[in-house]
Amino acid sequence: MSAFTIGATAPDFEAETTEGRIKFHDWIGNGWALLFSHPKDFTPVCTTELGALARLKPEFDKRGVKLIGLSVDPVENHKLWAEDIRETQGAAPNYPIIGDTDLHVSKLYGMLPAETAGGAQGRTAADNATVRTVFIVGPDKKVKLALAYPMTTGRNFQELLRAIDSLQLTAKHRVATPADWQQGQDVIIAGSVSDEEAKSIYPNGWKAPKPYLRIVPQPK
Repeated sequence: MSAFTIGATAPDFEAETTEGRIKFHDWIGNGWALLFSHPKDFTPVCTTELGALARLKPEFDKRGVKLIGLSVDPVENHKLWAEDIRETQGAAPNYPIIGDTDLHVSKLYGMLPAETAGGAQGRTAADNATVRTVFIVGPDKKVKLALAYPMTTGRNFQELLRAIDSLQLTAKHRVATPADWQQGQDVIIAGSVSDEEAKSIYPNGWKAPKPYLRIVPQPK
């Protein structure tokens, strides 16, 4: 299984989705993308996740983040599952879902070992337990965040929105965000900025309980 490192280029691929065939990098375009994978269609936790993400899509749209799901089952199954999701969660997926029946994308992204034989048919959710990851990809097509979850723990999409707010802010300004940071709260001047440089960026100064911990209001 390949170790996925932050800052690595997200592998490009072509795949069938519920909204037609895509080439991943072209599909992302100049924006951000959130790729999230599922071990199998018609599984309980994933049903709640796909519905939650559908309801939250306007929040991701606002941030210029495209959503795409992945399951190793065929696209036809995804379309049937969408009806169950609509019925039980109040919203059906309003974003494409990849049908990774040959396991190509799952292997490419290190979610299944490269030597895994065969395709999706006959594989159980337990066989695909590791296909349960979130990747956030930036406009430069590099991986900005990767999170893997066990099958029994539903993902917290509010946390992913919070992380995206931080990623987008810190991509634009030379700052970092502290623990539990929320939009609008104080931030930390990045370690790569010298005190001399910081004086020109922050003429009003900063709070520094320690020389390496320089706190300023969130830049606009």
